Amino acid sequence: MREPVDWPTKDLLAHRALATPDRTALRVAETGEAWTFREFESDAEAYVPAFERATPAADARVALLLDDPLATARLLFAAMRRAITVVPLNTRLTADELAVRLDAADPDLLVCERDTEETAVEAAGSALAVASVDRPVDGTVDRVDGDETAAAVPTTIRRDTEALVLFTSGTTGEPKGVRLTVGNLVASATASAFRLGVTPEDRWLCCLPTYHMGGLAPIVRSVLYGTTAVLQRGFDTEATATAIAEAEVTGVSLVPTMLQRLLDDGWSPPDRLRFVLLGGAPATPDLLAECERRGVPVHPTYGMTETASQIATARPADAFEHEGTVGQPLLCTEVTVVDPETREPRHAGEPGELVVSGPTVTPGYLDDQRTAAAFTERGLHTGDVGYRDADGRLWVRNRLDDRIVSGGENVDPGEVRAALRAHDRVEDAAVVGLADDEWGERVAALVVPVDDSLTEHMIETHCRERLAGFKLPRTVAFAEDLPRTPSGTVDRDAVRERLAAERDG
Repeated sequence: MREPVDWPTKDLLAHRALATPDRTALRVAETGEAWTFREFESDAEAYVPAFERATPAADARVALLLDDPLATARLLFAAMRRAITVVPLNTRLTADELAVRLDAADPDLLVCERDTEETAVEAAGSALAVASVDRPVDGTVDRVDGDETAAAVPTTIRRDTEALVLFTSGTTGEPKGVRLTVGNLVASATASAFRLGVTPEDRWLCCLPTYHMGGLAPIVRSVLYGTTAVLQRGFDTEATATAIAEAEVTGVSLVPTMLQRLLDDGWSPPDRLRFVLLGGAPATPDLLAECERRGVPVHPTYGMTETASQIATARPADAFEHEGTVGQPLLCTEVTVVDPETREPRHAGEPGELVVSGPTVTPGYLDDQRTAAAFTERGLHTGDVGYRDADGRLWVRNRLDDRIVSGGENVDPGEVRAALRAHDRVEDAAVVGLADDEWGERVAALVVPVDDSLTEHMIETHCRERLAGFKLPRTVAFAEDLPRTPSGTVDRDAVRERLAAERDG
């Protein structure tokens, strides 16, 4: 019997360029310049010789320190053509922080641009070659030139070919290098298509950083779908609203703060906009209510780097009817809620740790010990606490390591946050534990009020009606906004520092 071929045999862009060469692949939001899939493939292929010179090893990796999504797209698929792993790095990190990640990923080359060249050289030291997509300033930096005469023969690509190494944001500890395969990316795109839908006229605006999966996913998915990725170099309230309108965008990925800023600026969604994929952090009830009033097709989503983006996504009707839900898991993704101690499954409505399995889940981390600790026979233990209802809808509360132990009692910060947000004068809140000599930890809350009328006494009275005494916030501070990481999650370290200053002041 003939053995089945392990699909695919070519890189994803090669397949797409053969299928629909003349369809528009990429469009730059700021200039309107566009490329067909044939042109996109030609541009990507032109960079292959530069990679082959710098990365002779079969299991090579190339790190990218770029804010330019167009350069990232070209280099990503140039690397995939030769089965080279791409390691996108956060351009907001310091040279020391980048050096830690470079040491973990061990790339053969670091590619930068003019704005990141100085940091790249410092982070790379003397052991790692640095090249720039722009004309270099530093004499030690090479130029990544595209050779338009190149005709690289694609390497055989398989499901388990490593395509990306992405570092987690590190808000709950040291960042982890997540390995994602071609199969993970294809499975994620397929499952997302069944939830969000796909039309030939789709245009997905990419305004999230491409060193996060949320920024890379629209580019990869558009290649698979044969649709257009509209590239914007970073979110800007006015420019993003303009891009959505002028580029006739049908979908966009945002974090809640971005969507809130658009709405605060008076933005209304055009009729062509089919979905706003909202992830990175929970959406507040007020934000969702405003989306419902103004006809925003918001799709709250729960995802991780470890699952190549989405795990569960709620369509607007579910999001508006079932407050706080992130919807049911995507196709072929299984989520089990387990007791954090016994690891036995929980019933509907009972909170526990979320464990995810399916074809989107990473094969593991760069660190084998972390991989072994994160996986059991049920799948990837996410470290997230949540619950599901009888129909499979998920709610995500907080991180497992965010649990507060006060006087020997376990306090779920998600429960305290939910109680705080139930107050009609609270817009948002973050809850953490602060060290306490008497109780071990005390519950503390950073609250974003609707107006200046909210007081600590009002919060205490409100919470006493809803929470046991040991769960009450003993330290409360007010802020105009919650501090967040670049990916939109609450920066819990910054919250804790702000509250410790309030307590000690």
